[in-house]
Amino acid sequence: MDQLETFKKQWQDREQDLPKLSYDSIYKMLLKKSSSIVKWIFLISMAELLFWITLTFLMPESQKAIMSDMGISDIIYYSNIFHFIIFGIFIIYFYKNYKSIQVTDDTKSLMKSILRTRKTVRYFVIYNVGMFVLSSIVINLFFYNRSDQLYEVMDFAAQGVAQENFASIFIISQILVGLAFVGVLILFYWLVYGILLKRLKRNYKELKKMEL
Repeated sequence: MDQLETFKKQWQDREQDLPKLSYDSIYKMLLKKSSSIVKWIFLISMAELLFWITLTFLMPESQKAIMSDMGISDIIYYSNIFHFIIFGIFIIYFYKNYKSIQVTDDTKSLMKSILRTRKTVRYFVIYNVGMFVLSSIVINLFFYNRSDQLYEVMDFAAQGVAQENFASIFIISQILVGLAFVGVLILFYWLVYGILLKRLKRNYKELKKMEL
C-alpha cells in the first residue's frame, strides 16, 4: 500500500472531528504526485527534442548528397526547422502546465491543470505521429514520381536492380519501413506518455472523489 492509500485509509477511519487534516494531507500528496508526473513529461519531451535534433546532424553524408541531388535538401531543412519550432512550443506548454500545477491551492484548480496537461500531451502525440506520416507520404510520392532520377542518383544499375522494377520495389520498401517506424513511435508514446497520463487520470479520479 503506497502513501496515498495509507492517507485515504486513515481519512476514512478517523473520527469526525479530524476530517480536515486528512483531506489536506491527501490533497498535498495528490498535488505532489501530479506535479512530479508533469515534470517528467516536460523532461522527457526535452530529451526527445534533443534526440531528434541530434539525429538530423548525424545523417550520413551519402544521404545528404542524395537529397541535394534530388533537389529537396532545402525543403527538408526548412521543414525540420518548422517541426522543431512546433515541438518547442509544446515543450513550453508542458513547462507552463508544470508551473501551473505547482501553484495550485485548491482541488478544482488542480483538476483543471491535470485535464489541460492530458489534452496537451494528446495533441503532442497526434502532431508528432501525424507529422511523420504526412512527411513520409509527401517525400515518397516525390521520389516515386521522380523514380528515374532517383534510380540514377542512387546508382542502382551498378547494384543490379532493373530500372523497370525499381519504382515498385522502392515504394513497397519505403511503406514497410515507414509502417515499422510508426509502430515503434506509437509504442514509445504509449509506453512513456501513456503510462504517465494514466497516473494523472488516476489522480484526477481521486480528486473528483474528494469533491463529492
